[in-house]
Amino acid sequence: MTDNVDNLILDLLEWLSSGTRSYSDVMEAWRTSCPRLPVWEDANDRGFIERRCAPGFGQLVSVSAIGADHLRACRSRAGRAT
Repeated sequence: MTDNVDNLILDLLEWLSSGTRSYSDVMEAWRTSCPRLPVWEDANDRGFIERRCAPGFGQLVSVSAIGADHLRACRSRAGRAT
């Protein structure tokens, strides 16, 4: 199951890399009640996600520097595998 979660975390990071999203949009799209697929929780625990409060906009979510590095490394490995 870890490979599935890791792949879904990459999907989440790809989705967030296209631009900052509101916390409510992220939760609507990525929160799960399935304990076997803790994508949001694992991405947060690994430091891949950054949350900040923006006056007038509320909570915003984006890929952290660590998350961007992880995403680049995975893209690079995938590029070499093809």
